[in-house]
This record gives sequence, C-alpha cells and structure tokens, in this order.
Amino acid sequence: MNNGNLKQTIRVQREKLTAMLSEEMHTLALQCISLLNDREALDLLLSEALPKLSFCKHLYVLNADGIQTTDNITQSGKDESHFGRDRMDRPYMEGIIGITDFKLSDAYISRNKKRPSFTAVQVINNQAGERLGFLCADFDLRELPGIKEIYQEPNNWRQIKGDPAIRSSVFQQQRVDSQMDKHLDQVIPLISELMSEHGVFHGKLHFSSSRATIWLIEDPFSYRILNFDELIDPGTCLAYPQHAYHERAIVPADNIMPIFELFRRLRFADENVYLRAGSLNLINGMVGLNFSCDGSHYMRFDEFLEKDMDFWFGTE
Repeated sequence: MNNGNLKQTIRVQREKLTAMLSEEMHTLALQCISLLNDREALDLLLSEALPKLSFCKHLYVLNADGIQTTDNITQSGKDESHFGRDRMDRPYMEGIIGITDFKLSDAYISRNKKRPSFTAVQVINNQAGERLGFLCADFDLRELPGIKEIYQEPNNWRQIKGDPAIRSSVFQQQRVDSQMDKHLDQVIPLISELMSEHGVFHGKLHFSSSRATIWLIEDPFSYRILNFDELIDPGTCLAYPQHAYHERAIVPADNIMPIFELFRRLRFADENVYLRAGSLNLINGMVGLNFSCDGSHYMRFDEFLEKDMDFWFGTE
C-alpha cells in the first residue's frame, strides 16, 4: 500500500505549523529563564504570551525533570489541577532530550479530552547550554484553521492484503452461484443505466450477497441499498430521476458497461479466487475490487480495462 502522498501532505502541514510556532516559542523560553523559580511571575508571563501563540490550547512550563512548575494557562484562565504533574512519559517528550531544542510532536490522542492533539516543546537552556526546563504548548487539531487542505487520494494501483485467516484457507473454499450470478445479464445493464442516466456516481455490486450499494449526485451523503429483486427490475430506474452525466465524471459513459462486464469475468474466472465485490466511482475514476482471498485492489478505470485475466491470476 503506497501512502507516500498522505505522509507528504502531513509533512507539509507540520512544516507550516513549525514555522508558525518556533520563533515565538524560542523568544518566550528566553524570557522564562529568570522566572523559573517564581511560579506566579511565570504564570503571568505565560498568560500575557498566550494570545501571541495562535490557537494554543494550553501553555505551561516543566522543570528539567519534566515536572510541571506552572498552572496550565488557557484562553479562559489558569487551570491549577496540572501543577506538579510528571509529563516526562508523555509522547510529546520522546526524543526531545539531547537531540533538538524545539520539537513539534507527532499527533497523539489527548489523555483528558481524547482528541487528536499535538504539543510544541521548546527546551529552556541557560547561556552555558544547560537544560533548565521545557516550555510546552498544546494544540487541538480540530481548532487549527487554515491547514486543512483536502488530501487528494492517489490514483495509482494499490493492492491491500486482507485477513490472513481467509487467505490461508482460500483453496479450501469454492465459489457458489448467487442469485446475482445467475442474472447478471439483467443486473449489469441496470446498474450501468443508473450510473449513466440517473445520477448514480458510485456503484458497487456485492456478488456474493446479491445486492448493490449506490450513491447519487443529488444526495451524496446517503447511500441506497438495492436488493436482488430491485436489481433485476428495470422499473427500479423510475425511482431515480433522470440526470445529465455529471461534468466532473472522468469515466466516459460508454466505459461503464465494459467495466461491469469485466467484473463478471473476474467473478467466474476461477472457482477458488474470485471477485466478491466490485465498485466504480465516476468522479475519481477509481475501480475497487475485493476478492475471495480478502485481498483488495484499487486502480484507475482505464488501467483496469487494459488488464487481462493473466494479470489477475498470476501468470504475468
């Protein structure tokens, strides 16, 4: 499974956050040095500095051993309940000692609110370079604006292995004809008609359970389930208004039927390794396949149409 694009997107977002925080944290850490033994003065300094750290949820100082020596300074005031807390074992403190003076932690689930969060940690050093403590700023990911560009899913072929227990017993099972298998000459034209003429942009055939799930352009947040009787009844189309082929669809309409026909071939090509479910999304152009071995594949529609049976069954 290639998740390099996702990791790259996360890395870019982290770089933006680091640039936003590192200079301000360094300046504040220098101001903390002379006040480390004065809890009230340190709390006051952090309270005055908090507005400069955009979107910071909690701001606090730890001593050199990771023990909290201030209150949690928040947008609504001081929270004394964390004073004296040992934070050295928290995930954001890993790798900070002896490696770097500033660290933006990996995202983690917060202990109290159970939300995705991260913490920026700035080491407080004296002029001799001796570690005196740590300045920490907590952030809740849901409260960060401006860094949530939509991640674009890659369209390269991706193969994902499924349950090892199913894979190990794949040759001990054999395909049994489902109701849908026996009536694909009716099912395939119907699902193709719904996708080309009635606003269905994502359709999935579940061959083994003889049903389909569909998503419509006009109501993309809900899916519909079509049972076997509905899949073999051409009158089902009357339940979904005619809809012009969507301008964002990248799959040519005349490719829809051949894609589902290729699903049919993968369903019947082998009695042990066979297609259990196949889907097509017209907007992103992706085909999704799930086989009896519980393996899944995702690839672009045009690449899928180019593949023959040798590719799928191991002779290539």
